[in-house]
Amino acid sequence: MPELPEVETTRRGLAPHLKNAMITGVVVRCARLRWPFPENLQETLCGQPVLALKRRAKYLLLEFNNGTLILHLGMSGSLRILPAATPPEKHDHFDLLLDNGQLMRLRDPRRFGAVLWHEGESNTHPLLAKLGPEPLTETDGVYDFDADYLYRATRERNVAIKQFIMDNHVVVGVGNIYASEALFRAGIAPKLKAGKLSRARCASLVEVIRETLTEAILAGGSTLRDFVNASGNPGYFQQQHWVYGRSGEPCRHCGTPIMQIKQGQRSSFYCSICQK
Repeated sequence: MPELPEVETTRRGLAPHLKNAMITGVVVRCARLRWPFPENLQETLCGQPVLALKRRAKYLLLEFNNGTLILHLGMSGSLRILPAATPPEKHDHFDLLLDNGQLMRLRDPRRFGAVLWHEGESNTHPLLAKLGPEPLTETDGVYDFDADYLYRATRERNVAIKQFIMDNHVVVGVGNIYASEALFRAGIAPKLKAGKLSRARCASLVEVIRETLTEAILAGGSTLRDFVNASGNPGYFQQQHWVYGRSGEPCRHCGTPIMQIKQGQRSSFYCSICQK
């Protein structure tokens, strides 16, 4: 599933093509993805200029004067900018036609993505209203997700720290890949109870979460199966993975074989020597 770095990579690739472009048409080839498409989307969007393309957690927010188009890539989705005459392929379910001779196309083989319309402030949509802070966002020079916040949030919590930081009500965008990678960098075992973390270890974890996500964005995200960016290129951060997907391979720090366990029906990867 595309995580924060992949979604942010997509946003950065799409934004220059979309900002200030006028919508000239809407094509829906599959009427239902995870949820049904909004009704009357052609009438709602045609003639509207794109004001901005933003990201909240794993959602892309295409802002117009009359509302926000909320996009989610689901398990296997990707968004690409293509010439307007490009013929669709089997899993190309949705196009936005632009007045600059291009289109934005949603490809989603598994159809777990979403295209939604919201007329109010985007942060009031039910999918967005209760999300935690962004790990990379600053307000007045202070990160919204910092050591004090994480330390307070973890007090008396018995859930494993990996599952805790993957909870988007706690912090958004730390998906399975980047949770495993960040915990390795911080030297924290994925099964450690969240409430056992000292303030110093919370500070270290916050810092490496930020570093890991930033590095992944610069590498274009991780392509494990389907992800491609807005130009159709894969990400390369998987070449830098310390632990994720490396079960049985030697730890790049100490040489101990990387372990794999299940947590909350997701695979966790870690080094039993480097992480405590």
